Amino acid sequence: MLKRLWALGALVLLAACGGGGGSSSSSGTTTTPPPATLTNLATVTVDQGPPALNTGPDAYTQDNVAYVSVTLCAPGSTTNCQTIDHVQVDTGSVGLRVFASVLNASLLSAMTPQSDTSGNPVGECYQYVDGFVFGSVRAANFQIGGESVANMPVNVMGDSGVYATVPASCSSSGGTNESNVQAFGANGIIGIGTTTTDCGSACASGGGSSAAIYYDCPSSGCSAIIGRASSTTAPFQQLPNPVAAMSVDNNGSVLVLPQAPAAGEATMTGTLYFGIGTQTNNGLGSATVYTATTSSNPSGSGLITAIYKGQALDESYLDSGTSLYLFVDSTIATCTGSGFSGFYCPASPMSLSPTIQGLNGATGSAAFTLNNAQTLFSTSNAVLPGLGANPNVAFPDGAYPNSFAFGLPFFYGRSVFTAIEGRSAGGTVGPYFAF
Repeated sequence: MLKRLWALGALVLLAACGGGGGSSSSSGTTTTPPPATLTNLATVTVDQGPPALNTGPDAYTQDNVAYVSVTLCAPGSTTNCQTIDHVQVDTGSVGLRVFASVLNASLLSAMTPQSDTSGNPVGECYQYVDGFVFGSVRAANFQIGGESVANMPVNVMGDSGVYATVPASCSSSGGTNESNVQAFGANGIIGIGTTTTDCGSACASGGGSSAAIYYDCPSSGCSAIIGRASSTTAPFQQLPNPVAAMSVDNNGSVLVLPQAPAAGEATMTGTLYFGIGTQTNNGLGSATVYTATTSSNPSGSGLITAIYKGQALDESYLDSGTSLYLFVDSTIATCTGSGFSGFYCPASPMSLSPTIQGLNGATGSAAFTLNNAQTLFSTSNAVLPGLGANPNVAFPDGAYPNSFAFGLPFFYGRSVFTAIEGRSAGGTVGPYFAF
């Protein structure tokens, strides 16, 4: 069963494709094969997660999480490298984060710690909807598919030494310390959202934002919040959006997943393309563009409007890092079973018809079928379509009344484009979503 209900997209409120489907097989796995010639892509897998999740007294398997593999090398080396599997794809956050525990000792020690103006190492706290992570900021050569970025900052979560104690200003944000693989649900996360860096102007001086906070980490520990410059080229300070830091296909991404059977399926394979309109495999085609808010918006970048049952919810978003549809509807029954608080459990599959509207006035259907969560979880499937929950019930601190989160189930059967703020993508400047 899903361990982390609100999955991993950082909630900004706290601080040729166009919808193709792919095909279903009878084997319990759905596959969308990538093109054979271009290299601006990576294979995406939705499965039960890394083996570390299913061990010990808290063992579980993951659901509705899209994973890729990335390769890290020590700066200046072509041999001291490691490929890390089960890194979550998140269009709702920015930056590459991996756990120290999954890195071999040789690579970790050779990944150069980033230092501040005082010569001290730099740490970072990153806050998600349901918790936070903390660790060092180190440089590595990064590769995914045929794309690479040299000397890119990576947040090494759960690092040891001076980073072992989480600063009070990070942990006081609430939620769970998720600085290990089992608590987090992945070996790492690659945030490829709508901004170029993970903190932008909010961290340029003084430090801090709704999601990313950078720290000075002398031998006495990490406590002072520091400012870090925002750049997608070396020398880096903030964690960049890995796509924005690529040399060519750097204006956005396209996540393509096939349609899932109504009852779900064991696993799914899709493709993540880098760039929009930069290669023959990532054109917008007939997709509709829905422009989104920029980082100058008080609520953050990447927000659109969802119109649901007559309400215009203007702080809504498309987020592959959220594992379900998250919205408030008191007329839909929630589950009564132990461990299912907040999940929707309609007596029979329910057709819902939200509409998505961009700042450009474009509108389109986001209709889906809401399924009974307890029925879905009674299977061993990792792909669970139509999974939804009510934050009024699940969150003790209240709901997000102006928000409708379209999580990974929304991406099933679609090609979803995420364009980066300030970058021209297919003739329109981001940020936007398209499908």
